[in-house]
Amino acid sequence: MIQRFAQERVREYLESFPVTGVIGPRQVGKTTLARQIEREWRERGREVVFLDMELPADEVKLKEPYLFLEPLRESLVIIDEVQRVPELFPVFRALIDRWRVDGRFLLLGSAAPTLLTSSSESLAGRIGYCELPPLLLGEIIAQETEELREYEARREHLLRGGFPPSFLASSAKKSMLWRREFLRSYIERDLPLLGLPADPKLTRNLLTMLAHYHGQIWNMQPIAASLGISTPTLARYVGFLEHSFLVSMLPPYFANTKKRLVKSPKIYIRDSGVLASLLGIHSWEQLSGHPQLGAFWEGYAIEQIRGALSDGQELMFYRTQDGAESDLVVCEYGQPLFAIEIKYTSAPKMTKGLQNVIADLATKENFIVIPQGTRYYAAETVQVLSLTEMLALLQRRANEAHT
Repeated sequence: MIQRFAQERVREYLESFPVTGVIGPRQVGKTTLARQIEREWRERGREVVFLDMELPADEVKLKEPYLFLEPLRESLVIIDEVQRVPELFPVFRALIDRWRVDGRFLLLGSAAPTLLTSSSESLAGRIGYCELPPLLLGEIIAQETEELREYEARREHLLRGGFPPSFLASSAKKSMLWRREFLRSYIERDLPLLGLPADPKLTRNLLTMLAHYHGQIWNMQPIAASLGISTPTLARYVGFLEHSFLVSMLPPYFANTKKRLVKSPKIYIRDSGVLASLLGIHSWEQLSGHPQLGAFWEGYAIEQIRGALSDGQELMFYRTQDGAESDLVVCEYGQPLFAIEIKYTSAPKMTKGLQNVIADLATKENFIVIPQGTRYYAAETVQVLSLTEMLALLQRRANEAHT
């Protein structure tokens, strides 16, 4: 089993909040992580009760939730697929207010407006959220085994994505089939259960269009017109896709009001394997010759960097109307730490646009991230390095900040 970076954060949250929520898309490994937490707590002599809201027998147990849960005040109660029972959140609040101790509930679920709204209204100050993304490159490299090396882990991760059943599939064909069925099930079953009102055919068309807009400035008008819906409706649908972790919006950094800046976000399909399926890419040869290879690599690198950030850090991009541009700006509590350019090449050039970004943001340290290669300085404040080196650097600094 591949150790997840989020597992340590979940442990910390269980020691700091009465309720810990682990959110992320289906099939990402939330249940596996929770079972590992369950084993650890049992080894420490704590009682654990595990309930899966997709099992009728467990669902029946919570028909009278207060009566069932109140006697379990000394136990860790894990509830899987909690988004199916949003009416439980007021019960959690009542139980916690009567007996407030950390580590009472561990809730697992796919993010949705109903889940987020219910928890924020009922459990404010009582819950801490941890997002569990698909497998990250840093997690794979940290525990690389002979089996994973046989799959050429780094390259396969880019093509297959990070969902464990896709990445660990025994063949490229099985990985492709799994992702195809995952998308079909998510579109036809899961998104409607989460509250998305769109027809599944429209959702499929929307996701396919977003795959072709991957890495571009978000402009709703042409997509809404192509789908025959209004821009407010499109915005609502894309919001569902964001909350279910299928797409992400990268916001612009625009603190400098003296510049004419791009203020619309950029849109990405979060998982590279899902993106490959939507684009009809099933092999490394297809990907290598695809016109979206640069944007494909950019989105992939952004997701891996996002997973290595420390608390308080966030990702943005920077672009002015006169050409200054950086794919990423890593900010800490709103202040830019460094700019990052992402290039699918072994010999990147220092551009005038990046020089202008560095001058605008006054960042003392900046990076150009490439797939692989030797680390070197392209300018006094700009290092060229591979994605794996970038992730290792971020992870090392996160560990230093934590200690």
